[in-house]
Formats: sequence, structure tokens, C-alpha cells
Amino acid sequence: MRRDWPGTLLAERLEITPRTVRRDIDRLRDLGYSIRATMGPDGGYRLDAGEELPPLLFDDEQVIALAVALQASSTMGAGTEEAALRALTTVRQVMPSRLRHRLDALQFTAMTGTRGPSLSPATLVGISAAVRAREVLRFDYGDAPEPPSPRRVEPHHLVTHTGRWYLIAWDLDREDWRLFRADRMTLKTPTGPRFPLREIPGGSAHEFVARRFRGSDDGSRWPCVGTVILGLPARDVLPFAGDGTVVDLGDGRCSLTSGAWSWGALAATLLQFETDLADVEPPELGAAFAVLATRAVKASAPGN
Repeated sequence: MRRDWPGTLLAERLEITPRTVRRDIDRLRDLGYSIRATMGPDGGYRLDAGEELPPLLFDDEQVIALAVALQASSTMGAGTEEAALRALTTVRQVMPSRLRHRLDALQFTAMTGTRGPSLSPATLVGISAAVRAREVLRFDYGDAPEPPSPRRVEPHHLVTHTGRWYLIAWDLDREDWRLFRADRMTLKTPTGPRFPLREIPGGSAHEFVARRFRGSDDGSRWPCVGTVILGLPARDVLPFAGDGTVVDLGDGRCSLTSGAWSWGALAATLLQFETDLADVEPPELGAAFAVLATRAVKASAPGN
């Protein structure tokens, strides 16, 4: 909560005697915590940052949270997979047997989306530092063999989406908001001057990213939304419906209302169910199915 505590206030907050406070301080020092006494009328104790990490004390819930975070890091593409595994092993070695058994029982495979390209930890830290300090960030942006594009931006948020890291920033040269893939950024030093925060379109990083990936000014819905009746029971469609709406119609049929960034993409997505489709709405979706059918016929022709 804070570094400086008067001895009398510590005793009051912990509901113990000043003598017990002094004894506990001595025990913490023996464990490696750097705590020095402060003089004056309100003399007490100050917790300093030590050169070495003292023993870590976790409760049961913190152990579970730590295990989940370290194991899930393998899907983040942050280039810290091996370090996370070493950290998890180190933490396990100092755990009491009771907590170690709980940690060992927590084994899972994180399925948070397709894992993107690995990102250098140095790049991740550099971007995060610029975001926190509100300093203009300079970098080359692009993928080989194309020549990179030099950029100057005001970095606002670092986010993850479908296994990739993205930077939400105001592009100073283009005078517009942009979303940059962090694995395509080659940072330059030093950073630029500090800048005042701007209001992100949509009001939050979540809404901004949702709008960009859905290609819609309204991040709450896709630009193309359609409805079809599928020749499958609702229970077989629900696991693959994503953010769509499934209504059970009985007789082994259901309706599905779903969206995508284009009519063609929506039609292709609906074909994944490999069943008959009926009552297609709106007409734009029906037209997209016709285009896909024509392409499918051409693709199936001998010698294509």
C-alpha cells in the first residue's frame, strides 16, 4: 500500500503491540527485505527496493493466478515462453507442498486464438515504456522484402488480439489514428517529446480495436449481418456460431444470425456447416452465395 509507515500506525492497523511490530520487522529483515528505521516524532519504518528479490509469499488464489498467467504466456507471442517456463519452475521449487500440489494440478492448453509471430521482449518493453511515459515513438514499419515505412506516432495503448500484439497510436504525419502490428515495428532511439493524451475513437481501446477488425463505425456489430435457416439442430451449431445468434426451430433445424466484414466472407463462413441453407436474408447475402457458387464450379472443372 505504501513504503513509509509510522510504528504506532502499523501497530494500530495490524492490531498488535509496538513490540510485536519491532519483532516482525526484524524477521522480515532476516528474510532479505530491506527495511530501515526512520527518525522523528512520527518515526517508523521504510521498505526500500532491494538488490535481490526476497522470498515471495503467495496465498492460494495468487498461486492459481500466477500459474495461469505463466502458462498462458505461451500464446501471447511475446518471446517470453522459455523465461515463463523457468519462472514457473522457480516458483514451484519454493512453494510449500500443499500449494505445489495445487499448482501441479493446474495443467491446461490455452486456446485464446491463433498464435501470431513472436515478438521481441525488447520491442514489447520499448513500446510499453513509450506508452507509459507518453513519449513520441519512432520506428520503421513493414515486412521484408518491402522497404519499411518510417513512422512517428503518439502511442496510447498496447493490446493483444487473436494472438498478436498491436499498438493504438495517433500518426503524426498522417494526422489520423492507426493500429500497428508490433511484430512489424523496428524501434528507433531516442524517443521523442512528451505529448498530451487524446480521446480514442469509440472511447476505449477495446471499442477502437473492435471497430477496426469489424470494418464498422459501430464496434458493436458487423457491417454485414444476415440470417439463414440451417438443416442442423441448434446444439450442433452453437459451438461454431461465434458471436452469432442461434434459434432452435425444432425438427432438426435452427436459424443463425451472424455477421462479417463483407457479404462474401459471411457466405463463406456459413458454408462451413455443410448442410442445406434456406430463407437467406438479406438479398445481398443471397447474391454472395451465387458468386461463391460460380467460383466453386470453375474451381472444380477438370484442368482448372
